[in-house]
Amino acid sequence: MNLDFSLVRNPGKVGGEIAPPGCCVSRYQARGKQGVYWYYKLHANQPTFPTTQPDKLSKYKHLGKAGSPAHIDAVMQVARRTQIDYLQSCIDSLRQNWVDLYDSLKEKK
Repeated sequence: MNLDFSLVRNPGKVGGEIAPPGCCVSRYQARGKQGVYWYYKLHANQPTFPTTQPDKLSKYKHLGKAGSPAHIDAVMQVARRTQIDYLQSCIDSLRQNWVDLYDSLKEKK
């Protein structure tokens, strides 16, 4: 059995940028002179995103308001990451099933 893992190994071919593992898009509230505003950020588990300070990373990337190009791009990046993570778990499961099947056939001989 030979499976093609090229998209999992080289996810850049999937159709756009991919969010780092463990990222999600979060909404937060900011207060201004005119009232309350909702903004979005890409939130990572570990510092991942570059900052204005050299050699320093942040866990957050500001995306702006809903529907902004940065917000839409981040949502698509997280969606691609989710698809890749799911495909990887399916591949891992298939591999384990194949190993179990192979071992059981080997024992019968």
